[in-house]
Amino acid sequence: MTDTRRRVKVYTLNEDRQWDDRGTGHVSSCYVERLKGMSLLVRAESDGSLLLESKINPNTAYQKQQDTLIVWSEAENYDLALSFQEKAGCDEIWEKICQVQGKDPSVDITQDLVDESEEERFDDMSSPGLELPSCELSRLEEIAELVASSLPSPLRREKLALALENEGYIKKLLEIFHVCEDLENIEGLHHLYEIIKGIFLLNRTALFEVMFSEECIMDVIGCLEYDPSLSQSRKHREFLTKTAKFKEVIPISDPELKQKIHQTYRVQYIQDMVLPTPSVFEENMLSTLHSFIFFNKVEIVGMLQEDEKFLTDLFAQLTDEATDEEKRQELVNFLKEFCAFSQTLQPQNRDAFFKTLSNMGILPALEVILGMDDAQVRSAATDIFSYLVEYNPSMVREFVMQEAQQNDDDILLINLIIEHMICDTDPELGGAVLLMGLLRTLVDPENMLATANKTEKTEFLGFFYKHCMHVLTAPLLANTTEDKPSKDDFQTAQLLALILELLTFCVEHHTYHIKNYIINKDILRRVLVLMASKHAFLALCALRFKRKIIGLKDEFYNRYIMKSFLFEPVVKAFLNNGSRYNLMNSAIIEMFEFIRVEDIKSLTAHVIENYWKALEDVDYVQTFKGLKLRFEQQRERQDNPKLDSMRSILRNHRYRRDARTLEDEEEMWFNTDEDDMEDGEAVVPPSDKTKNDEDIMDPISKFMERKKLKESEEKEVLLKTNLSGRQSPSFKLSFSSGTKSNLTSQSSASNLPGSPGSPGSPGSPGSPGSVSKSTSQMAAITTKGGLVGLVDYPDDDEEDDEDEDKEETLPLSKKAKLESS
Repeated sequence: MTDTRRRVKVYTLNEDRQWDDRGTGHVSSCYVERLKGMSLLVRAESDGSLLLESKINPNTAYQKQQDTLIVWSEAENYDLALSFQEKAGCDEIWEKICQVQGKDPSVDITQDLVDESEEERFDDMSSPGLELPSCELSRLEEIAELVASSLPSPLRREKLALALENEGYIKKLLEIFHVCEDLENIEGLHHLYEIIKGIFLLNRTALFEVMFSEECIMDVIGCLEYDPSLSQSRKHREFLTKTAKFKEVIPISDPELKQKIHQTYRVQYIQDMVLPTPSVFEENMLSTLHSFIFFNKVEIVGMLQEDEKFLTDLFAQLTDEATDEEKRQELVNFLKEFCAFSQTLQPQNRDAFFKTLSNMGILPALEVILGMDDAQVRSAATDIFSYLVEYNPSMVREFVMQEAQQNDDDILLINLIIEHMICDTDPELGGAVLLMGLLRTLVDPENMLATANKTEKTEFLGFFYKHCMHVLTAPLLANTTEDKPSKDDFQTAQLLALILELLTFCVEHHTYHIKNYIINKDILRRVLVLMASKHAFLALCALRFKRKIIGLKDEFYNRYIMKSFLFEPVVKAFLNNGSRYNLMNSAIIEMFEFIRVEDIKSLTAHVIENYWKALEDVDYVQTFKGLKLRFEQQRERQDNPKLDSMRSILRNHRYRRDARTLEDEEEMWFNTDEDDMEDGEAVVPPSDKTKNDEDIMDPISKFMERKKLKESEEKEVLLKTNLSGRQSPSFKLSFSSGTKSNLTSQSSASNLPGSPGSPGSPGSPGSPGSVSKSTSQMAAITTKGGLVGLVDYPDDDEEDDEDEDKEETLPLSKKAKLESS
């Protein structure tokens, strides 16, 4: 059997002055060669790993607290504590520490906490102990002055604490307190306040154990009622004895547990309500008080968890239909306080706590409680549910999916939560906001687990959209049956805004589930009805929902929007807003600007074809004119597919020529009979000579004529500042002043379809595999008289230089070959 005497928990003090649990193990003391001295070793009981290895330094101050705690500091900001399961084990290790340091094991502290100056040390050597004045009413002022003068010096604080412990001084002071109260001696009561407050600042566990004992604690609180800075005394004892009632909803059989609960409540009350707020210099003087409360809470939670009968009775009475309403309310409030209590625990302890509650059936119990009529009980149950969701959302998801196989949708736990959100009677919807946050946590894929056998995201989202989404969207669908919201009061608007916020989150984080739901249920059209709301925040929520959908650039969504003409409510709201410069105006313009900048072709065409007349007069931004330009360029490319083909060829293949293709084209060039070519003609395969030159040139001419007509308008739009800061359009055709005449003259000089004016024919220059690279490039972008750029690439200078070099070298090589033959 494991020796429980040496079983300990290791704690470290963090920056927030809270104790962090580092694990449970067994402590031993032995000589460690590496550290050159006797050391404390703690090995984890789970896997035997080393939790602590600390050399017992001769000058380190070790403190023994509450019979089962040893606390010390290893560095300026690194405090350690060992919490023993049994007092005997603590005493054994304490003796080892005292043996190494040469101290008497009866002391509770082995060293002075802070080094004193040489002068103070010299003074104190002549007076090894501190002699307290006799505890009498007439000497209270002298005692108060002694306590106040000792606080600045750590060494004197230590000696004062030892004197107070050894002489049972605190109990004598509390006897004088009763005399002062009986005599109504206000001056004496003020001195006692200063003395007791000073004793708290000594930060000594042994003194706290005396002060917080059952017989003394109420008198200590009584002394702290008489603050000299207040004109009237406080009634703390009256509150604790008459107002604050301890309700034992389930009988606690363990007297030690009951006493610990009473003590912790009162000490917490002293810390929060009775003691004045400590100054910056006094804050660290109360660290032992924080530790006292913390370790008490850990003990209480541990003792309650181990009492299986207590928790079993608690959950049995909670779910029993025979339990009366008042009793059930007390049980739920106890469970709520119990969960709130656990928030102060360290993660490991909190995990064990919630695991115990889960095993006891807390979620089925909550489901029963949430279905009850009592609003206070439901509110407390909601708070408990929030603790569970924040602790482990996966546990809640697993439970609701299992219960869906047995129960109807109406009584599912998540649907009950949604109904409470919808039916919140608070005008500000405080409870609904909390519940919406919990639902958001539950449907967030970021905290869903994926294992080898199953994916929680797929399973839970499938369940949620099948069983719960219709409950969430019911208020939205009920309120948007007409062209405007049927109810437009403030509370309804707030509720719909919350629902829209959750739906917007779903659009962003869920994929096909929400897409199928929106398209099949026509959700977006119903949401856009809310654009007509008199509440601007609700109209903006609806717009934000649509903007999030458009931001996905999903053609399924885009086709749905175009088919149902879902820009109409937005355009109508924009026009109704008039010239007002507000958030609605900016948000709508930003949405159209996003469509323009991202060049979403389907939506651009839809907006211009259907709403251009309504938007063409908006000239204070260039967004709508930019959209029109995008649309026209898109239509021109559709009307001239050969130009579009040429553009894609130049863009996609200009810089990537296959070496084998180049060799084939050169071979063709050199194998071509010189007699077959005339000056200025490009070489093309014979099969292409059947094409009519007029057929190829006709679309170019038409395109140039239209371009000329629109030239002035395009320049004006392109020169204006773009809202997004990006160049628009991303691809543009630009012609030099002589382009048209050069193309025409070149066309008349040659009847071959492969002339430089034919950009898109199958075997023509620019098509892979037709002719050599130099000829291909020259035929595509040059005429005989010089270079004329059909396509303006901003970074083409280097490539153009390379093209010119190749144009000069290849004809020379051709000439050399002909001469040698």
